[in-house]
Formats: sequence, C-alpha cells, structure tokens
Amino acid sequence: MIGRLNHVAIAVRDLGAACATYREVLGATLSAPQDLPEHGVRVVFVELPNTKIEFLEPLGPQSPIAKFLERNPDGGIHHLCYEVSDIRAARDRLVAAGARVLGDGEPKIGAHGNPVLFLHPKDFVGTLTELEEVRG
Repeated sequence: MIGRLNHVAIAVRDLGAACATYREVLGATLSAPQDLPEHGVRVVFVELPNTKIEFLEPLGPQSPIAKFLERNPDGGIHHLCYEVSDIRAARDRLVAAGARVLGDGEPKIGAHGNPVLFLHPKDFVGTLTELEEVRG
C-alpha cells in the first residue's frame, strides 16, 4: 500500500539556523520557507536525490510542533511521510485494520499541495506517520 519515503520531518526551534547548517555545512539545496497556518507550521524542504528532509518550525504556541519542542527542547525527528496513490482508500484500509487516523479523519492539504493524513504513533511502532497522496 505504501510507496516511497517522501520525507523525514525534523522539528526545529530556529528554522534559519537549521537551514544555514544544512546549506553551509552540508551544501544542501533548500526550498523557500512556506507557512502552513492550517497545520501551525512554517516548513522548508532539503532536496535530496532520493527523498526530502522537512524542517518544521512552530507558527505559534498552539502549534503541535511547539508542543513537541516542549518535550524535546533540542528538536528532533517528528514524523516519517510515505506516499500512497489513493489516500482515502489507504485510510479506509488502515481504519478497517484498527489503525487510528489523527484529527477528524479527513485529508488536509499539505506542503506539496497534496492531501495528507497522520496516523497515531502507537499504532506504528512509536512513530508518527504521515501519508501523502501522490499520483503518477
């Protein structure tokens, strides 16, 4: 059901500092920052030949990333994102198997303009898992 690894998301306190480290020390190519108010985050993607790294900075104190950073002051890996060809079919199959979809269960538009869903970490070996619908 799952396709390729789309990205690994890392929660950061300072998006500028994280970007500078990856650009200056690792020579990485980075996307422009993008605010996603519906998700409570500002994101930047590190472009790699085989996947992406997503930096997540909270947009405010109510952001899920702000809460994550309260528990993990140095930041760290927040979630893994896998591609699926049909997010609603994937959701229905997962729910039928007993997995919990976070939020209201309906896909929201993510940073790439595609529908996304998050799955409860307790159902996936302690890892918050995002599914992103990618066609073609």
